[in-house]
Amino acid sequence: MNKNYYAILMAGGVGSRFWPVSTSEFPKQFHDMLGTGDTLIQKTFSRLSNLIPKENIFILTNEKYNDLVLEQLPEVTQRQVVLEPTMRNTAPCILYASLKIQKENPDAVMIVAPSDHWIEDEQAFTNNVQLAFEYCSKNDALMTLGITPTFPNTGYGYIEFDKTTQEDIKEVSQFREKPDYATAKEFIAQGNFLWNAGIFMWSARSVVNAFQKFQPNLYKLFEKGISVYNTEFEDDFIKGNYGKAENISVDYAIMESAKNVFVSQATFDWNDLGTWGSLYDELDRDENDNAVVNAQVLAEDASGNMIRTATKKLVVVDGLNDYIIVDKEDVLMIYPKSKEQDIKQIVTKVKEINKDLT
Repeated sequence: MNKNYYAILMAGGVGSRFWPVSTSEFPKQFHDMLGTGDTLIQKTFSRLSNLIPKENIFILTNEKYNDLVLEQLPEVTQRQVVLEPTMRNTAPCILYASLKIQKENPDAVMIVAPSDHWIEDEQAFTNNVQLAFEYCSKNDALMTLGITPTFPNTGYGYIEFDKTTQEDIKEVSQFREKPDYATAKEFIAQGNFLWNAGIFMWSARSVVNAFQKFQPNLYKLFEKGISVYNTEFEDDFIKGNYGKAENISVDYAIMESAKNVFVSQATFDWNDLGTWGSLYDELDRDENDNAVVNAQVLAEDASGNMIRTATKKLVVVDGLNDYIIVDKEDVLMIYPKSKEQDIKQIVTKVKEINKDLT
């Protein structure tokens, strides 16, 4: 394996739309959401290690999940767990981890990958990342993997690329925010738009230079710590300074401003496991079109439901269609699939009743 290949595995989110299974104390990336025997973070780590030396995979997470990471990824050492003392979106943590990696290996080429994606064809994923790494090691490029749209999805951002080139790697014209349905249909009809999956590849040099150019204040904040990164004094510096960082995504911080942005079209099936409905889409269904995890189900006049129990429990359902039914210790949620985006708001209301359940 190439010792210059690195990964930043993003595992700090709360995943509140997967409540009640995903909570702030135990978020979705640490659960076996698909019923495969592996948690999402374990699946992602395994996928990345097909190309990247395991010791070069850094896990970026909130400090309260440190023990969970080490428990679920026993091959990982404390050196590889990069802890945020407070949540500040993706730009500050990516800059911080990139500076650490650059200090360790100035020739590093890296991927930034979320921990909660479903990717079935792992070989195709590895091939796509290998191609991007080879390009980024020879060029000053900020790259992203774009997903071929299968329908006019309004929940994803889109990447518009230069359609005049036949090359595998294409120049990005612009990033487009989550569109309404009519605009999404228009994007797909044009043929040069891809979904933005939030998977990035670049050299440590290129990404640090981009932050220096487009986010000088953020860069100066973290640059002050270079002398202590990868030493015993790093924690003190981060605890004292991380909270001063602007809350900003990496897309806004550098990708939308830089001129050296490229996209490679992914050749693998992909799903951003962000909601119960997206999980339903990836699971096998029974003869009534119900997707079931853990439970035994007796269904009468009930179809299209997402049913999950914490243990092997019998669930009897009659006359319920297209619902999310989730049983977890002291919470039972029965909620229409059509309103799944509102679960975030429900969590806020539950917090007022009993914050221990969120």
